[in-house]
Amino acid sequence: MHLLQIQYVILNAECGIIFSTERTKEKNMNTTDSHMYLRDMRWEGKQVILHTDGLLCTSVREVVTSRAFERVLHLFLNHLEDHDDPLLSGLFSGHKTKEERRLLLVLLRALADAPIEYAVKALPGTEAYLHNPRPLYLFVESLYDFWRSFDRYLVCFSEEGPLSHDKRPYRTFNATVERLTDTTRALYRDICEHITGDHCRIFRQLHAGCNVGAIAVRREWPSPDKSTEPLHNIPFISQVLINPPFIIDPPENKRRGQFIRVEKNPLEGIELKSDEWLCYPAQVGPTIIFVYFHQSFMGLGCSLANLFELATDEQVTQGPDAIYLYGVDSGHMEQYGDFPTVFFDDEEKDLLIAAIPRGDAFGYFGYLKKMMLTLHNIKMMKKGRMPFHGALARITLRNSATATLLLIGETATGKSETLEALRTDGKDQISRMTILADDMGSLEVAEDRSIVGYGTETGAFIRLDDLEHGYAFNQVDRAIIMSPQKVNARVVLPVAFIDEILKGQKIDMILYANNYEEVDHDHPVINGFSDAWEALTTFREGAAMSKGTTTSTGLTHSYFANIFGPHQYRELHDKLAEKVFEAAFAKGTFVGQVRTRLGVPGSERTGPLEAARALLELISNDK
Repeated sequence: MHLLQIQYVILNAECGIIFSTERTKEKNMNTTDSHMYLRDMRWEGKQVILHTDGLLCTSVREVVTSRAFERVLHLFLNHLEDHDDPLLSGLFSGHKTKEERRLLLVLLRALADAPIEYAVKALPGTEAYLHNPRPLYLFVESLYDFWRSFDRYLVCFSEEGPLSHDKRPYRTFNATVERLTDTTRALYRDICEHITGDHCRIFRQLHAGCNVGAIAVRREWPSPDKSTEPLHNIPFISQVLINPPFIIDPPENKRRGQFIRVEKNPLEGIELKSDEWLCYPAQVGPTIIFVYFHQSFMGLGCSLANLFELATDEQVTQGPDAIYLYGVDSGHMEQYGDFPTVFFDDEEKDLLIAAIPRGDAFGYFGYLKKMMLTLHNIKMMKKGRMPFHGALARITLRNSATATLLLIGETATGKSETLEALRTDGKDQISRMTILADDMGSLEVAEDRSIVGYGTETGAFIRLDDLEHGYAFNQVDRAIIMSPQKVNARVVLPVAFIDEILKGQKIDMILYANNYEEVDHDHPVINGFSDAWEALTTFREGAAMSKGTTTSTGLTHSYFANIFGPHQYRELHDKLAEKVFEAAFAKGTFVGQVRTRLGVPGSERTGPLEAARALLELISNDK
C-alpha cells in the first residue's frame, strides 16, 4: 500500500470521531453506533450487551472504525491507568491527553489496513513504533484479551412480519453473532500481522464476538388488569444462540432465605424501563411463566435456555400462568422487608406474580430457577397435582426390566448424583435412561390408582463437585458453567425433551433420598416403608444434611423436602400427599428410602455409587 493510500485510509478512519476528554465510567459507556447498526451498547459490570436492529457489521473496516471499538479502547486505557499497568510505559504515542488517545486510536485503525511502516509514516508522533513495535504488539494482545474478558451478549430486535428476524433465526444469527466473531478475530489478526510483519503459525478459533445471541420480538398478550401494563413494551426472547462452553461467574454462589407469599401485588406502582428488560417465556412443565429479567442479570437470564424450553408464539399470545420479575429496583422492593423474595397469589385473576430485587446479593441462578419452580408447584397444587422436589427417570435394562423411578429429597441430597452414577456404572446393564425431571415435577393419581409423574425442566442444574470426574468435560460442548473456581460450582446441561417431560409416566418406585445416615445392618442402602403413614412421616419431616448450596448448615428439616410451594400451602398439599401415598400403597408401588450418603464426609462419591448399584439390583429383581 502506498503512502497516499494509507493517508486516505487514516483520513477515513478519523471521520466522524466523537471523543470526550472526560474519563468515561462504566455506567456512562452506553452508546448508540449507527456505523455498526447498534441501537445500544451497555456495560453491566463484567457484561457487555449489544442491541441491534439488523446487521451488526459486514467487514473488519466497519468494526475498527466504529464507536464501539473506540469505546472499548478508552475503557481499556482507563483500566490500565487505574491499575498503573506498566504496559502503558511502552506507548510511545502516549495515552493521557485527548490528542494522544486520538493518535493511538487512528494508528490502530490504520494498522487494520496497512503494515506498520506505512502507518507510522503517515502519522507523525508514532515513528518510534517502527524501530520497536513490541510494546504496541503487547498492547494489542492485551486489548484483545480485555475485550474477551467480558461476558458478551447480543440482542437482535425484530419487528413482526414475514421478513422478521425470528422467522429466519439461522440467517439472523449468522449475520450478527457469527459475523461479529469472524470480523473481530480477523481485525485482531490483521493488526498483529501488520505490526510484526509475520503471519501467525498457530491459530486458535476463540469466541471473539459474543458468547450469547438472542432474537427479541414484541408480542401482544391479554392483560388481566392495568397492573401488567408496564410489561407490555418489554420484548420477548424468541430464539437463543449459545457458544458453549459458556462460563460465567455470578456475584453469588448460593441461595438463602425462602420465598414469601405477600398480600400486595409487586406490580403495583412499579416503574420499568423497557429497554433494560427482556422476557424469557418459559415452559415450566405444563405452566407458562413470563420471566422478566433486568439486563444486569443478563448471563443468568440467558442461562435459562439450557434449563427450560422457550414457549411458542401461540403460548405467549394466550398469556401466562405466572409472571416473575427478576431484578426489580431495590427501592420498590423495600416495602416487603430486608430480603424481599416474594410472590403474590391473585386468586381472582388466577395469576401468580413474583419479584426479586436487583443487586449482587441475588445474583445466583438458584433465585431464578427456584422461584420459577415455586410458581409451577403452586399452580399444580391448585390443579390437583402433588408437586415433588426430586429426580424422575425412566430406566430400561438390557434384560427387558423397566422402572420409572422417583427420588424425592432436599437440594444436594444425592438425587441427580445417584442417577448419574446409575447411568455410568450401569452402562453395561442399562439400554436406555430417560430423565423426566431433574429437580421438580408433579404427581397425579390416575383412574386405575397408579401414580403418574410429570417433569418441569429440559435441563439440569448440577453441582460440579458431585459429578463423576470428567463427566462435565465430556459434556462441555453443551454446558453453561457457573463459578467453576468456587464452592458450589454448577453446570447447566440440557438433558431431556419437552414432549417427554409433559407426557407423564406411571411411577414404579418412590424413594426418599436420605443423604445423612450411614449404612449398616439395621440401615440398608434401600428399605421399603410398611404403610402410607410411615412413608408420610419420613417425607413430611424432610430431613437432610446441608451441603453448602444454601446458607443452611448441619441437619435440616423442611416440609416434604420442598420449601418451594408446599411449605406455603400446607393444608392443600397435605390432602394431595395423603391421596398420592395411599393410592401408591393400594396399587403396590414401591415406596421407601435410599441412603445416598452424599452428606456423609468421605462418602460423597461412594454413597451415590452404592445407591445406584442397589437400585439396579432392585429393578432387575422386579422384572
